[in-house]
Amino acid sequence: MANASAASKTTMQRFLDGVEKVGNMVPHPVVIFLILIGIVIVLSAILGLFGTAVTYEQINPETHELETASTAIRSLLSIEGIRFMYASLVPNFMSFTAVGLMIAAMIGAGVAEESGLVTALIRKLVIVAPRWALTYILAFVGILASIAADAGYLVLIPLAGVAYLAVGRHPLAGLALGFAAVAGAFTVNMLIKPLDAVLVEFTNDAARLVDPNASIGLASNLWFSIASVAFLTVVIAFITDKMIAPRLGEYKPADGAAVSQGAVLTEQETHGLRYALYALIVLVVVFLLLTLPSGAPLRNPDTGELIGNSPFMNGLIALIMLVFLTTGWAFGVGAGTLRTLTEVIAAIEKSIKNMGGTIFLFFVLSQFVAYFTYTNIGTVMALSLAGTLQAANIGALPLLLGFIVVVAIIDLLLTGAIAKWAIFAPVFVPLLMKLGVEPEAVLAAYRVGDSPMNAITPLNAYFALVVGFAQKYDKSAGVGTLVSLMLPYVVWMFVLWTALFAIWQALGLPWGL
Repeated sequence: MANASAASKTTMQRFLDGVEKVGNMVPHPVVIFLILIGIVIVLSAILGLFGTAVTYEQINPETHELETASTAIRSLLSIEGIRFMYASLVPNFMSFTAVGLMIAAMIGAGVAEESGLVTALIRKLVIVAPRWALTYILAFVGILASIAADAGYLVLIPLAGVAYLAVGRHPLAGLALGFAAVAGAFTVNMLIKPLDAVLVEFTNDAARLVDPNASIGLASNLWFSIASVAFLTVVIAFITDKMIAPRLGEYKPADGAAVSQGAVLTEQETHGLRYALYALIVLVVVFLLLTLPSGAPLRNPDTGELIGNSPFMNGLIALIMLVFLTTGWAFGVGAGTLRTLTEVIAAIEKSIKNMGGTIFLFFVLSQFVAYFTYTNIGTVMALSLAGTLQAANIGALPLLLGFIVVVAIIDLLLTGAIAKWAIFAPVFVPLLMKLGVEPEAVLAAYRVGDSPMNAITPLNAYFALVVGFAQKYDKSAGVGTLVSLMLPYVVWMFVLWTALFAIWQALGLPWGL
């Protein structure tokens, strides 16, 4: 994969090449997860045999009161475990939301790509934006993509690869850039998103264990999040330009095709973009009517809110699908590349067919995630580490930094931001409040620890999908390829973002509104 000459490689580049070589020696991702399923089954049986369990205090989400609970390792080789594995095969797959999100997103993206809209937009961006700014634009948009939940994985990452290809740069560098931005900074944004509402609710429940009147709002981490977005945009862009792109070197397609250099748009493409703009304006007007008026269908029927827990935010993937579908078709009509409904359907079918291998991988992955969750191995490990850190009896700032490290370690096993915060909030929010630390600071620390590892853990549902994106440009790309690309991002984002947090806390800067 790496094309840079051996003589010009730095020690770090040679190390990453070694990581890639070793990583690519592992079997196909499906085989990896089958092996992991076997390990989880055996490990759960052993730990279950010894009665491994942990007792802790948690907040009841319904009563918002503190209660004592106990979690034990459940064996998959017990009678109940065998029943679970047998009966849950299809439900595990059907409840794996990544599959539905991927198919919905690709319905629109397939039309946009087949019509030529994606290529034309990227070339337009290349023409308008300075070459040096492209990396920063993609990193910034990738971080903001978390407002659309997981849709950024399906839309922004492949677009970043296409954008890099359009300017004659290695598309794998674009994919790595997109993955780092979307996954590595997932918990921060310049806008309030649905995830914030859940995290804040857990934080308030935990804070009231110490102070019944304690309360933080949705924007309690806004200033830190805005600063983090700007900071991480620069970090991600710098790593891409100075570490990833030089290691990859010049991109040479396997088929010998010429790499696009962002030529001027054709008259047909310009005409198609104008049609796409008209379609986008119509769609925006429709959604404004569905969201802005009081009592609009896409507002929360009980509270009337639009941003937060509302049909609009919960179904944002539908808007993304419609944007690509309508603008893609409109572009096709204007450019003469995709005129009839039959051609549109054919484009959708083509994009879905290309996902066959990924869907099968998701089927196996969904079983592993369900089995791992059933055993409670991740929960017991998280609570054990939390208890160890809690008993360490160190100062507030060292405890916060230790908390960030523990969250990062657990993120390799439990990727869900909400699930982990449900475990950690009742432990660390009260503990740190007693040491004079604001609940907002604890939540900010959690955001830092929870994000960077998303770009390197195979338990991220979209990790294997990005491997598939990489294989579009390099048939030999595998798990090792992606790990070697993402390691610099993960290490430097974690270190520098943690340093930003420490400085923010030491200076006593406000975390948000």
